[in-house]
Amino acid sequence: MRLSPILAAGFAAALPSFGATCDRACLKSSLNQYLEAVQKHDPHAAPLFLGYRQTENALLVKTGEGAWKSITSIGNVDRRYYDPVTGQAAFFGVLNEGAEPTVTTVRIRVEDSRITEGEWHIARRVAAGINGFDAQGKPQAYAFGPDNLTLHPPEQRVVPPGQRLSREELVAITNSYFDGITAHDGSMIMAHPGCSRLENGQTVSGDPTARPGSPPPPPPAAGARPAGSCASGLQNFNLQNVAARRFPVVDTEAQIVLAYAVFIRRPGSPSRRNAFAEWFVIDTNKIRHVYSTMFYPPNDLPVPNWPPYDGNFPLPAELASPSAAQAGRGPAQ
Repeated sequence: MRLSPILAAGFAAALPSFGATCDRACLKSSLNQYLEAVQKHDPHAAPLFLGYRQTENALLVKTGEGAWKSITSIGNVDRRYYDPVTGQAAFFGVLNEGAEPTVTTVRIRVEDSRITEGEWHIARRVAAGINGFDAQGKPQAYAFGPDNLTLHPPEQRVVPPGQRLSREELVAITNSYFDGITAHDGSMIMAHPGCSRLENGQTVSGDPTARPGSPPPPPPAAGARPAGSCASGLQNFNLQNVAARRFPVVDTEAQIVLAYAVFIRRPGSPSRRNAFAEWFVIDTNKIRHVYSTMFYPPNDLPVPNWPPYDGNFPLPAELASPSAAQAGRGPAQ
């Protein structure tokens, strides 16, 4: 059925213009309003588009529900990044649900001065780990460290224009991380020696205190266990592919990239997939730090649940045994 020119014009007017721009100041104002409105539990206090869409850990949430009710304040880590090219902005840090801290990444899209999308990755103290929960209901192999994130947050910075890489170069460096993981070959990753990785705030490898100009880490003492890096220990990592890669926020002023993807496990593994939002801090052409907000979705949940990958990644039943995953069996890698 073809719409009449009048009706077609009406529909076009009702939708946000994808050609409309929102510069850095506009994105900053929109993200500020959004986070303030969430803390007030009042969606009307933010410039939300009529068709605003929100997910929390890949689950669709009605406007005014979920984080709009649970988040009460911003914690000790508050970082905000902006990408005028894509019209998107994002927060990374600690958001409190009453007395309980969460480690959160939230991305918004702004079109025609209206917020059309909200994508939340929320890590809480109690959540399913890589093998779900044990018999006592405790997470299995689950990292969570908001206090550690407070000690080692991403630096706040504006990189001088002459030292900035292009957005295409920043994405390529970030993507080398996912390619190296998929190939189980850390030498493919464009990273500094000792590059750190923090998962839900907890340091799992490398040196989170390193800054531009820092000397490389000294070799480990005889008999000591190496501290490793974000590019080490990949040979036996339980992963077949890093799928559904997206790079929605490339902050060229800060030289920091927000990437989303899903770790697909090896065929037959009962371990859960890992869906995540990761922040890559890039210095002198290499990755310095990786900050990840992650969760382990159940086998039947489509992740990331955002175009162009919405609905594409529930784990097929023939690749893993739901009963084994629910029982909490399998290697934690």
